[in-house]
Amino acid sequence: MDWTLVLAAFGVGVVVGLTGMGGGALMTPLLVLFFGVPPLAAVSSDLVASAVMKPVGSLVHLRNGTVRTDVVARLCAGSVPAAFTAALLTSTLADTVDVDLLIRRALGVALLLAAAAMVIRVWTRDGAARPRPRLTLRARPAPLVAVGVLGGLVVGCTSVGSGSLIMIVLMSLYPRLSAAELVGTDLAQAVPLVAAAAAGHLLFGDFRIAVTIPVLLGAIPGTWLGARLSCRLHGGVLRCALAVVLCASAVKLLGA
Repeated sequence: MDWTLVLAAFGVGVVVGLTGMGGGALMTPLLVLFFGVPPLAAVSSDLVASAVMKPVGSLVHLRNGTVRTDVVARLCAGSVPAAFTAALLTSTLADTVDVDLLIRRALGVALLLAAAAMVIRVWTRDGAARPRPRLTLRARPAPLVAVGVLGGLVVGCTSVGSGSLIMIVLMSLYPRLSAAELVGTDLAQAVPLVAAAAAGHLLFGDFRIAVTIPVLLGAIPGTWLGARLSCRLHGGVLRCALAVVLCASAVKLLGA
């Protein structure tokens, strides 16, 4: 058992539960850059671990009433089939291109987008994270399904985006949601999304149980702790620090 990986996964889990962001964006680069796991194996193993980890944080938010189930349903209508298709696509490309190199580059681009999304969130929303009365939301089925499709494709290929990228779209479509509702809704929609991507990678990817078990041992208690803290702590400073880390990882993955 690699206890260094367990500790790293615990830290990533705390970040996921606290901010709703950073799961694949942190764990997959850690596996590739620090633990020497091949990119496709890192994506596959991280997605399977996330499929177990994500429900831990979302259950806390469901009990606290900070999940918008109508938004979750519309996002998943697009993201679930798209995520499974992306896993199949990476398997198909393996016969014609260097999939590990392709995923490494795609992961670098996704991390840059995730870092930008975190900075945008800090500037536009974290100053308004006070508790608010529950609002009635206007239905936006078409944009939410379209966002789900795009998010599913990105997550299925790179394991990045189920929190960071979709979170920013939710902020744009529903700017009056509280911070706790944003995190709770984002974590809840990520559960079926990541499960579909994980199923695809179990069938078509390069899943490694020796990587997934240490990740789960650290990430599950970390996510639970982070979710418990998310309703009480201000996450702006943490997201700024995460943006810097993601940019550095992206530069490394892109070969600079």
